[in-house]
Amino acid sequence: MSTTIENKIESSDHDDLAEKVQTARYKSKNWFIRMLGSSFSGENMFIAMHFIPLAGFFTEVTATAWVLCAVLYFVRMFFITAGYHRYFAHRAFRLNRFWQFMFAFGAQTSGQKGVLWWSGHHREHHKYSDKLEDPHSLKQYGFYESHIGWIFNPKHKRVPVEKIKDFAKYPEIRFLSKHDWIAPWSLGVLSFLIAGWGGLWICFFLSTIITYHSTFTINSLTHKWGKKRYQTGDESRNSWVLALTTLGEGWHNNHHFYQHSARQGWFWYEIDITYMILKAMSWVGIVKDLRDVPAKFKFAHRPEKLRELGIEVAPERTNTNQLGSKNLKSKSTGSKSEKRRKNTLRNHEEMIA
Repeated sequence: MSTTIENKIESSDHDDLAEKVQTARYKSKNWFIRMLGSSFSGENMFIAMHFIPLAGFFTEVTATAWVLCAVLYFVRMFFITAGYHRYFAHRAFRLNRFWQFMFAFGAQTSGQKGVLWWSGHHREHHKYSDKLEDPHSLKQYGFYESHIGWIFNPKHKRVPVEKIKDFAKYPEIRFLSKHDWIAPWSLGVLSFLIAGWGGLWICFFLSTIITYHSTFTINSLTHKWGKKRYQTGDESRNSWVLALTTLGEGWHNNHHFYQHSARQGWFWYEIDITYMILKAMSWVGIVKDLRDVPAKFKFAHRPEKLRELGIEVAPERTNTNQLGSKNLKSKSTGSKSEKRRKNTLRNHEEMIA
């Protein structure tokens, strides 16, 4: 009996030793791959990408490459603002399954991670805007963290599925979000096929870098510089300059005051190119149920206009970052109106919870 036990122990030790030897051999054969993996990931890869377009000085860069660079910037910025942000994060309009997938794919060509990761963390941002729990608050963590550093923070690496269950239920969206490299790599290969090496360096990499920083300025700069039209309880501001570079996202204070609207430039002089395109898409049936901003939010800073519309301002103003409905009340306070108001607030709280 003891002999059998000893044999089993020796066999077990032998198996453990064999496994260790095999692991050592694997590590020795793949040390170079592992070194590359650690060197070209996260912040290191992000920094390296800024130097890749310099390869254009050593290859032919055609006019086509520069035109495509501008086109890819515009197209991808639209899908970021309309897809990642206004649709997946805020559900400001409706799409069918096909167009929902296309908006997600188009947004992910920007290389800004999966749609569930992006939109889930953005909902966290609105829930805790400029508080400690806000993943990219300039007020709490400074410029670098709010602009780019937060993305590489290990605690923000996971996909907050619990925040975006409404879209995580679709298998095609889960697949695309999990394999977030497919869309940008596909675009990179296409850029090379169309315009050669110059297309890869300029069309893809340069436009990707510019798109990165244009997007990130909304997290950082619009919480520091610009005008605050509405009291939102955070540092969000409106910037016409960033509204132009991001196709409408610069009207950030508007957006934080009422985040459900597909339109972020609320007045005729506030250019919102993303909304214009979405409006055109609604004419041909691609986009449905575009949400506009209710008058009681749009004119909350103009009491005389509210009175003209039959809406009165409550004596005391409170934090409007969540919805703003606590600040304003209609003269018509019937039970149906109050019920609709409560349902709207409840649906909003469920969306960002």
